[in-house]
Amino acid sequence: MQSFNFQEEYILENDRVRLRPLEMQDFETLQDFALNQPEIWKYSQQPASGLENLKMYIDFALEVRKAETAYPFIVFDKRSQKVAGSTRFYDFQKKHNTVQLGYTWYGKEFQGTGLNKICKLLMLEFAFEKLGIERVEFRADANNARSIAAMKSIGCTEEGILRSNCVAPKGRRDSIVLSILREEWFNGVKELVNSKIEKERKILPQ
Repeated sequence: MQSFNFQEEYILENDRVRLRPLEMQDFETLQDFALNQPEIWKYSQQPASGLENLKMYIDFALEVRKAETAYPFIVFDKRSQKVAGSTRFYDFQKKHNTVQLGYTWYGKEFQGTGLNKICKLLMLEFAFEKLGIERVEFRADANNARSIAAMKSIGCTEEGILRSNCVAPKGRRDSIVLSILREEWFNGVKELVNSKIEKERKILPQ
């Protein structure tokens, strides 16, 4: 198993998607999402709506990578040859060998296309099979039904609700906590994700 190196330029990809490190140069590429798709930021703890917020979003993402607590990716959809969104590993806990997966968002045209499951497959394979992570945690606003359904659909186990555990753009929020354990990944969850991806390939337009 390899140890995680925050200075390394990790590329995770398959025939459909390419995840590469977020860079400051992505500011221009992401402007359409910031200016014209306000609804995608509804449940975000750090909404990138508007150019000023987008710059703060990227600045913070690069700062936490430099601090070696998170690793943000840009999601590139090979089918459309467009940037589709962003996601990241964060809250690395070296002692406990755990990490969180989140800060995930996609533009409207990429939602419901099966892209999210493919990204999650790449990231979970990397976490469990390359890094030997023991537990991957997911969190979301407890009111974000779409995100919660997506996490459960890839085999996440719901653990509970953290009441008023963090600030939100408007006040505070309750956060739902879900997770996948290493043994679960190898004992059925990976197979589940792959089977759902294959099923979606057959029914969704390519």
